[in-house]
Amino acid sequence: MTKSEVLKLLKEHQNERGVAYWQKLGPEANGLKSFGIGLTRLRKLAKGVGRDHKLAQQLWKSEYYDARVMGILIDDPKEITREQVEQQVEDLNVGMLSHVYASCDAPLSKAPFVKDLAKEWVDNKDDMRRRCGYLLLYELSKDKKKKSDLDDDFFLEYIRRIRDSIVNEENWVKDAMNVALMGIGKRNLKLNQEAIKVAKNVGRVDVDYGDDNSCEPLEVLKHLTSDYLKKKLGI
Repeated sequence: MTKSEVLKLLKEHQNERGVAYWQKLGPEANGLKSFGIGLTRLRKLAKGVGRDHKLAQQLWKSEYYDARVMGILIDDPKEITREQVEQQVEDLNVGMLSHVYASCDAPLSKAPFVKDLAKEWVDNKDDMRRRCGYLLLYELSKDKKKKSDLDDDFFLEYIRRIRDSIVNEENWVKDAMNVALMGIGKRNLKLNQEAIKVAKNVGRVDVDYGDDNSCEPLEVLKHLTSDYLKKKLGI
């Protein structure tokens, strides 16, 4: 498909309620327009388009939020470059594009350099890079295939770092740290026990989601001590 064909497809699936909500965002929308389409629907549309790195780059330059999300979803992990992501991270919207970009099974989380990228971004002075770095750690925590690359010691380092720094971190980095701690704590019994200790020690982590009353800070401890997870981990 071409960029114009994708935009036509998005317009056909425009959601007026979503458009109205988007218009209320004001400055938070970063000047982007929107067809008001939810992420679940965009995933289905992206699946129909298929992987297309070139088209993904074209959609990323669109003035429509939905088109940029489509660009994220259809990108080919094998063709994503470090130069590309360092440019794209500069244009992410806090709490919106950033979550789709670095989490939600995004193609970036499957790029061959994702482990090194996560490590570098977590250490970066830029708030958005640190946020994305922790979201990528969450995605890495779900990967059970690369056991030699992603051993317990690798994740324990970040559990301790979250313990020592989350309280004083930037608002949206806190949110990503919560997500990472939850994901790491679900990986196996050892990491679960360590993550629970941190969640209990730190307590509730307040995150300001602005005017979005539908969002609340992730209850990490609740997720890590659920009956489902206990059964899965053999507790």
